[in-house]
Amino acid sequence: MASTSIYQINKGINTSIEFKGLKAQYIWYMGGAAIVLFAIYTLLYICGIRSYICVGIVVCLGIPMIMGIYHLSSAYGEHGVTKMLARRSVPKYVKSNSRRIFKTSTSNGKVTR
Repeated sequence: MASTSIYQINKGINTSIEFKGLKAQYIWYMGGAAIVLFAIYTLLYICGIRSYICVGIVVCLGIPMIMGIYHLSSAYGEHGVTKMLARRSVPKYVKSNSRRIFKTSTSNGKVTR
């Protein structure tokens, strides 16, 4: 007897979203970059600069932004930049000027000093 199920199995459960090679939060970074570039174009156009010069400036600023976001996405992955920033905040060593913390003794499960 053959099984004729009408339900599809979703094998993408618990995976991060991906769009054109961008993973997870980098999609938001790309959207933010697009908004910033649009704001720059608008400000330049309002200031009276010709539109083709505005487009040239925005393209010259946008290409490094896009390449940088794709580089971060491919180099660090879904949570890599967050892990990198967290690793920077961990000290390399802990310096103590007192031995008092190591001289404590316990009796009956309580710390005595």
